[in-house]
Amino acid sequence: MVVIEKLSPSHIAAVKRIQLAPEQIRFAGTSDEFLEDECDTTHRHVIRRDDTLIGYFKLDLAYDKKYEYCPAGALGLRAFVIDKQYQGKGLGTAAVKALLAYLSVHYASYPWLYLGVNCQNPGAYACYLKAGLAVCDDKYLGGPAGPQYIMYGKIPSS
Repeated sequence: MVVIEKLSPSHIAAVKRIQLAPEQIRFAGTSDEFLEDECDTTHRHVIRRDDTLIGYFKLDLAYDKKYEYCPAGALGLRAFVIDKQYQGKGLGTAAVKALLAYLSVHYASYPWLYLGVNCQNPGAYACYLKAGLAVCDDKYLGGPAGPQYIMYGKIPSS
């Protein structure tokens, strides 16, 4: 079973062991970068499968202030990572579905989740589609690693 939790000090060592394939780092950054990104509007979370930490991500409460494509009051998803040894097993899709359920309880005041997915990252794009997220017609062209698909999902009411 895939579970979402807020990052706690007990997770730090396991987060540092998370690895991506070298070509994926430009899309999501490293675990050290994830751990260093600490501010009031960025909430860091981990993804567990049973007792094993398999990934992490950030929820950006100020995403709508940074990206024109994001409507006011929407939540942003950044640096969504599944460890390379767990990729291709449906765990990313399961984690996104678990995330939407988690958001409906813990972030209920946000109606939408938005994110950008690099056009050169087909695995991530497929993962989000399988989890039920939609794609905007327009692309975001300001990404540091190239054009991005703009994806979004309705956060279910609890």
